[in-house]
Amino acid sequence: MWLLAASVLLGALRAGSAQLILTGTDIVEKNDCNETVILPCYVTNLRENNENVMFVTWKKEKKVIFSFRGGTNEFYKDPSFLSAKLVSQADLTKGVASLMLSTAQATVGNYSCEVTESNREGETRMELRQSSVVSCGEENTTPKEAGGSWFLIVERAIIISLLCIVIILCAAQLIVIVLKCEMESQRRVCIIIPIVIFVAVAGVGTALFFQDGYTAQNQAGLGLIVVPAVILVPFQYFMFGIVFDSLPQTTLALIGLKILGYIIAVVGFALCVPACPPLHASVLIAGFAIMATASLLSLVYVVIMGSRMKDHPRPGKAVEEPLNELQSYVIRE
Repeated sequence: MWLLAASVLLGALRAGSAQLILTGTDIVEKNDCNETVILPCYVTNLRENNENVMFVTWKKEKKVIFSFRGGTNEFYKDPSFLSAKLVSQADLTKGVASLMLSTAQATVGNYSCEVTESNREGETRMELRQSSVVSCGEENTTPKEAGGSWFLIVERAIIISLLCIVIILCAAQLIVIVLKCEMESQRRVCIIIPIVIFVAVAGVGTALFFQDGYTAQNQAGLGLIVVPAVILVPFQYFMFGIVFDSLPQTTLALIGLKILGYIIAVVGFALCVPACPPLHASVLIAGFAIMATASLLSLVYVVIMGSRMKDHPRPGKAVEEPLNELQSYVIRE
């Protein structure tokens, strides 16, 4: 009886020693702010600590996506997971069998890590999910909205809407001035062409920026929206210059307000580019909001001055016309 019990206990001990103990986490979350995703897998009871007798296999939904055979130093990668690699091959003998994937290829689902050392093996499983954190301290429960973009969709919509408002207000201001003031056709072309170029560049930037993810394209798109907006400052100056021979303090204040808005927008852009999620998106939005406000006030000011021009010539014109008449009279004499 005692002999039977001893053999059973010995068999259990042997069975236990033949099993590798793997640890990791049950759930791994990813978001588009990270370029890579790490699936953790650690062996806690290696004996030989020899890469030549180790074999690592990673599976997704029971399909092998990556494997490494230490004895021959051979790798296998599924065509859909070409970015897969061990976090540190040098640390494999220390029990580190974690896998690194690019965020784009790390699709959500169930993954498993299997490690073999000689005749001992073990397995651990985990689920990869899309992160529910979309901004600092904010969470969503819908997977579609979770972690889907660099900026929240509301923030993107506000930025693009403010840009459109600024462009529309500037265009309206140009139309009012063309209708109310005399302007040479060559001068009109010189003013319109830069605005058309800015609109085209901003359109390309909008298309790139509105895409999901945190990539160089998104960053370049935001840059094409913010940086070229500097052209709106000299545009405002030339618009006022057409109406006034000498710019009043009000116009200078409006130009200064637009410059302030642009500077704040550029600072917000600089703060947002290296951060994901962007912690200072409000600074960028505030800059565009100030520029939109300055454009609106400028339009109102030009409309008011334009209504006065119906009965009174623009400042300086009252002096120019008598001088022109006097000049022509002297020439005739």
